[in-house]
Amino acid sequence: MGSNICPLSPRGRGPGWGGTLTAQANSPLGTTGPLSLNPSPTRGEGGKPSPKKILTRHVLATANTGTELTVGNGVFVRADLRFIHDIYTAMCAHSLHETFGRPLSLHEPETILTFEDHYSYAHKSVMHVKNGLMPNVRALSDGHRAFVHDYGLKDHGYLPESQGYDGGSQGISHALMAERYALPGQVVVGTDSHTPHSGALGCLAFGVGTTDMANAMMTGAIRMTVPESLRVVLDGELPVGIAAKDIVLHLLALPQIRAGLGVGKVFEFVGSVAHALSIDERATLTNMCAELGGFTGLFAPDEKTLAFLRERRGVDLVLEPWMHSDADAHYANTLTLDCAALTPMVATPGDPGNGVALAQMAERPRVDIAYGGSCTAGKREDFDHYHAVLAWAAERGLRVSSGVKLFLQFGTVDVRDYCVKRGYLAAFEQVGAEMLQPACGACANCGPGTSTDASQVTISAINRNFPGRGGPGGVWLASPATVAASAILGRIGSFAELQATGQI
Repeated sequence: MGSNICPLSPRGRGPGWGGTLTAQANSPLGTTGPLSLNPSPTRGEGGKPSPKKILTRHVLATANTGTELTVGNGVFVRADLRFIHDIYTAMCAHSLHETFGRPLSLHEPETILTFEDHYSYAHKSVMHVKNGLMPNVRALSDGHRAFVHDYGLKDHGYLPESQGYDGGSQGISHALMAERYALPGQVVVGTDSHTPHSGALGCLAFGVGTTDMANAMMTGAIRMTVPESLRVVLDGELPVGIAAKDIVLHLLALPQIRAGLGVGKVFEFVGSVAHALSIDERATLTNMCAELGGFTGLFAPDEKTLAFLRERRGVDLVLEPWMHSDADAHYANTLTLDCAALTPMVATPGDPGNGVALAQMAERPRVDIAYGGSCTAGKREDFDHYHAVLAWAAERGLRVSSGVKLFLQFGTVDVRDYCVKRGYLAAFEQVGAEMLQPACGACANCGPGTSTDASQVTISAINRNFPGRGGPGGVWLASPATVAASAILGRIGSFAELQATGQI
């Protein structure tokens, strides 16, 4: 690992520096449904997409790398924020201490954030308890906390038992990064594949491995390969009842995406629908760029970004031209989606790309477990959607269907406090939902909401449904509203279908 750590000198941080931009066009892969695919022209260099502009302001010169931002070139970039969570902290600390001894001289430790988000409900996980994994979990937690203590890092840990909590933490790492820390134009790196979550704010946020994070701990820099950009135009007007989760499940099912069109690319979301989406909904799309195969995803910051920062953090920010792509920027490809044609989506068990429109499903599987939570679906607006469905049900005396368990898990304590302030908990409790404190939980197969038998069917608002991800049973992916409606119906169905039914 030591050979990867290079002396660094800042270069090209000013807005006037320009690397070589190579525009590469892929062959069209065909179209399906409300989609068009247009390769970018190959003539000249043209303007820059915003990811390249952000990198221009962060690229560093090392003894072995330059500052040329040609697609495919390896570079080091300055990271504004680095974060690590409890799965990897002990491993990272061990590598660093083995290489450099004790104590370490961490680079700008005030910009390193740590989180305990995966294991806080492990003691309620059938898989962890049954397989005797709790000693390992405790060892990882001890290693995490020791590293935090030794180097005075800012930690976001478990909720205290002394206050009556029996599980949960301050929040999921990348969800809290967007809630409290990330800013437009920054480079944010974390040890989680869903780090792109913060791209909703217009920063370049991406996941890295433990060795790369160890490098970044010591140098403040992260190594990367300069990515191509994919322009995703979300056109039209989003129909009532359709959420960002429906958009991304539709994108995942496209043959172009399944054939690898987005692999390793930055997904830049633009268009009328993209502009209309809230920051929470934008985060659903950037978060699931991991499932789309992308390097990361981002939205250009705008007035909604500024309002988000003012309202949630009291931060006033001025937008600058370099935070946006040039009008003549070149992209590897452009995907255009007519969102007006979208209907509620689900993904059948086994892969997030197994998307199908609910309207096309003649048979609706029964549901044993409904789970709403995770970084993807534990945000404030996600809970607005859960509440809209469940309050409607509560007003009509409806409850979670017999034989179904509904779990709702906050993504962060900020989300929990928001729900309490708005009075959401009454409706949730009235219909029979079980509330869980913030954690990765069932999405990490670590806590209530996971299946315990292969025959069980789960409908979930999480981002992945690979075999075993949420227990031995099959997991269907859906939007928050569809998850809540399915819990009341006892079978997979949308909110509109629940409303049409009128009663169970």
